[in-house]
Amino acid sequence: MPRRIESLWLPGPAGRLEALLEEPAEQSPSRVALLCHPHPLYGGTMHNKVVYRMARGLRAAGAAVLRFNFRGVGGSQGEHGRLRGEIEDARAALAWLRDRYPAHPFALAGFSFGARVIAGLGCSVEGAVFLMAAGFSPLLGGAEELAECRVRKLFLQSTHDQYAPRAEFERAYTGFAEPKQVMWIEARDHFFAGALEKVEEAARAGALYG
Repeated sequence: MPRRIESLWLPGPAGRLEALLEEPAEQSPSRVALLCHPHPLYGGTMHNKVVYRMARGLRAAGAAVLRFNFRGVGGSQGEHGRLRGEIEDARAALAWLRDRYPAHPFALAGFSFGARVIAGLGCSVEGAVFLMAAGFSPLLGGAEELAECRVRKLFLQSTHDQYAPRAEFERAYTGFAEPKQVMWIEARDHFFAGALEKVEEAARAGALYG
């Protein structure tokens, strides 16, 4: 997917945040999306394969996509913030993105731990077009926030996710507020092994629908 890409340093609550801003190469963006990566303590970065594929799908739907490293990851300053700090990092990155594109609608997306971050942030800020959560695990928390969240929610879930078993997810999903949608992707594990192209297409389709 052709893109225009810009490397950035964003101001964050624990120091500067390393980031990449990507725009569709052949059109002006119709919206913007903040995309959050998986768990910092287990190798998660903004270059994660699932995050990369989600970014491609969102760009194909016309979005400018901002990826960034949470505090203490890559070139970002600070130390792991036990989720609360990472939610504040995402809040700062979103503020920067909205300042950059003040007239554009915005969305939030994330994978695994990043999905938990956007659940915490997206249900507390006004104006998000949708939340796109891939590999969302109720075991990490966040289900209680989604029970009252009226933002459109799209979940991309692996059929064989060791951290978000289907039965466990479906039990939690029944308690999530409408509007909501889940797209099950046939994959071998939590990281969508063997199905990254399907993740990209699901991200594109979900963003277009929203």
